Amino acid sequence: MNILVFAEQRDGKFKKVAFEVSHAAVDLGKQLGAEVIGLVIGKGIVPIAADLGGFGVPSVLVVDDDRLAYYSTTGYASAVAKAVEAVSADIVLFPATAMGKDLAPRVAARVKAGLAADCVSLTVENGDVVATRPVYAGKALIEVRVRSQKKVFSLRPNVFSAGSANGTNAKVENLQVAFQDSDFSSKVTAVSVAKAGRPDLTEADIIVSGGRGLGGPEKFAMIEELADVLGAAVGASRAVVDAGWRPHGDQVGQTGKTVSPSLYIAVAISGAIQHLAGMSSSKFIVAVNKDKDAPIFQVADYGIVGDAFEVIPEMISEVKKALGKD
Repeated sequence: MNILVFAEQRDGKFKKVAFEVSHAAVDLGKQLGAEVIGLVIGKGIVPIAADLGGFGVPSVLVVDDDRLAYYSTTGYASAVAKAVEAVSADIVLFPATAMGKDLAPRVAARVKAGLAADCVSLTVENGDVVATRPVYAGKALIEVRVRSQKKVFSLRPNVFSAGSANGTNAKVENLQVAFQDSDFSSKVTAVSVAKAGRPDLTEADIIVSGGRGLGGPEKFAMIEELADVLGAAVGASRAVVDAGWRPHGDQVGQTGKTVSPSLYIAVAISGAIQHLAGMSSSKFIVAVNKDKDAPIFQVADYGIVGDAFEVIPEMISEVKKALGKD
């Protein structure tokens, strides 16, 4: 049995989730007695491929092509499908990132595999993989088994441990893929990235999110200050984004980004089910809301009923004292 793990990289650097999925693949391989093979796709990525060895992946396939400098839906799907065939992979693991959510079902269709998406746990029972994933907008968890011969799983970022690198290098092998012109019928010519100066929302260990209860976009200065003191990312509810107070990239929820930080601070967010779907798997949730009946308190580990404009400045002051930043 072979497990192929797709290690996501951007601009020649592995995303944190690449190590999380690699570590999960290695754990799964030990339980199944399976060999784990990494897969890295892009342009000029050979130098980083061996780094996966530090997270337990013994060998890595590299598909290095100038046309893959930017993510190509069909190009990447063809490359992964070729890798599945080359190593006779029985299981393929993806991160449930924006790229992984797009790529995993396309690959599953090509290799005739069943797919369990956005998994928060993988276990082995009687030689079979049991995946746990959220359903009903995060209100419940369900255990699923993929019955097809080949199986594809995507793993929610920030849920699985990445472990620690041990300095070991993986064996790297180039995989030649005979791409067709149709694989690049559409292509990305440039990418513009906003310079936020804060952690990526989907990979952040701490997130401070603000809701419509703040009253206006200028009030987010308070949210940003708390986030900067904590070294956190800034998030927002859909209502805030729809109102134009924050960019869509900050949106947490069912139609935004799914996050699983160690600490999620929800400020003036009521806690509609659509928002909870995007953050309910956070390890610790702190809610600040003046409405004691706000749904957010039902999932919060710690709740503060009070005016955010009084609570947050005090919180900033106390955090600064605790961290010696005052």
